[in-house]
Amino acid sequence: MKKIIAAMILSAALVSCTKRYELGSVEDFSVTPEKTTYKVGEPIRFVLNGKPDNIVFWSGEAGRKYEFRERTIVQGNTIGLNFKSYAQYGPSPVDQSTLKLLISTDFNGKYDSTNVLAATWEDITSKAILSSGQDQTASGNIDLSEFAARNKNMALAFRYRTAVVKPESAQNRWVIRSFDLKSVNEQKEETAIATIATAGWSSFNFSGPTTKWSVTSVQLLTVSNPLTLDDDWVITKQFNPNKTNPDKGETIKNISQNLYEYRRVYTKPGVYKVTFVATNANVKESASTVKEMDITITQ
Repeated sequence: MKKIIAAMILSAALVSCTKRYELGSVEDFSVTPEKTTYKVGEPIRFVLNGKPDNIVFWSGEAGRKYEFRERTIVQGNTIGLNFKSYAQYGPSPVDQSTLKLLISTDFNGKYDSTNVLAATWEDITSKAILSSGQDQTASGNIDLSEFAARNKNMALAFRYRTAVVKPESAQNRWVIRSFDLKSVNEQKEETAIATIATAGWSSFNFSGPTTKWSVTSVQLLTVSNPLTLDDDWVITKQFNPNKTNPDKGETIKNISQNLYEYRRVYTKPGVYKVTFVATNANVKESASTVKEMDITITQ
């Protein structure tokens, strides 16, 4: 009798485990919009059928496109740099020849004097407007797309170099007030690559043993030496100008929720490929289904 009871308990446990790990089907999941054309600001109502454990929504907006969920490299974007400078103190007119803007696409990323000087640094100062004594002088948009087209890591540098020894009060001091490196795609959507606070500056001194650029999260500042010539560099970390973060969806349902409809509002006109990904999962396996549709948003 005891053996029969034990066998029954074991059988019940096995059935319970089987049910626990049984994966529900997601094939009955469906999404139906009330219509396919809406106006900007008009709520869109999607009717959801089926009971998947999880649902992730991809709106089709920038950064929320299902087809770009695994994309890490994008080419063809415009890479632009803007910065603001101030030539402070010193002679007038300003000696703008003491400040250079450089770029390298063959720097090996080893931040020491030997490797910095071994790299090829191209002078792109002529692309920028430098301060002639006015604070917050905007450089204008500096197009770096030709360098991004090489599909290599790039580093940017400011070089402060004096040609004549002068009293410290007779040298212009340069201040870089801002630094904004951005990527712009075909839809004119901007992605920040670096700012003055996130560019990862490294400062080097190649002449004038006691001076280097002063680096803070809000500005770069030259420190001149009245006794010797200066050749001081401040260099960004390396950037892959074509690198991008994969797009991400938004989780709108988890296993603890019921969801029978979903509402969304778009703020810009266009045609959006909307995607719902429904998933059932347990500790052993998972199954998903993808539902896509185009939604047109008019002005």
